[in-house]
Amino acid sequence: MPHLSVHVLESDLAGREEELIAKLTDAVAAVYGEWARSIAVVQLIGVPPNRWGIGGEPAKAPAPHVTFGIREEAFSRPDADEIVARLVSGVTDAIVDVFGERVREGVTVELVGQPAARTGVGGVVVTR
Repeated sequence: MPHLSVHVLESDLAGREEELIAKLTDAVAAVYGEWARSIAVVQLIGVPPNRWGIGGEPAKAPAPHVTFGIREEAFSRPDADEIVARLVSGVTDAIVDVFGERVREGVTVELVGQPAARTGVGGVVVTR
């Protein structure tokens, strides 16, 4: 299941939660298809400004950071480069739609491969 964890300044996030969840879910469905909409998980993590640092100092206006959990086998598909590019582009565009063009240059989307049978849901190992 696609799982997105988004770190963003709490002050930037406040009041935009529903819109961000919807746009990120739309971005996932645009790449995977509508079947993925119902299983896409989005976690929004608001960070106080004094708890986000860059270069050894508190960050002034950091852009959101997205960790996108994806099945590892997606990276070995023949169309893997296209899938990665579409996910990065779509997620970045969703973030920019919500927070504005000022964040585009700094938005980080990290795709993290999840090996099969290394996750559990409801106490059961997910094998596929």
